[in-house]
Amino acid sequence: MEIIKKPILTEKASMLTEKLNRYAFKVDHRANKIQIKTAIEAMFGVTVVAVNTAVVAGKAKSRNTKAGLVSGRAPKYKKAIITINDGETIDFYSVI
Repeated sequence: MEIIKKPILTEKASMLTEKLNRYAFKVDHRANKIQIKTAIEAMFGVTVVAVNTAVVAGKAKSRNTKAGLVSGRAPKYKKAIITINDGETIDFYSVI
């Protein structure tokens, strides 16, 4: 099971990084906080202080087609917000 899927690079997530030293990741929906913590520490070599998780509901989507209006939902996902020690950083672009 791949626990860390990808980082969330949005304006809101970058504000958290700048002000509170927090990083947001999209994670596997079956992973718990302990597994997420060990995966982040192993992958980036930082000390994790706290892990907060949330299941984000998928947005309702609709589009017009020849057959009429087609409605559906984007898939839900689990988001983890990681707080690390002061003075440490995570460089997403060095792992690529």
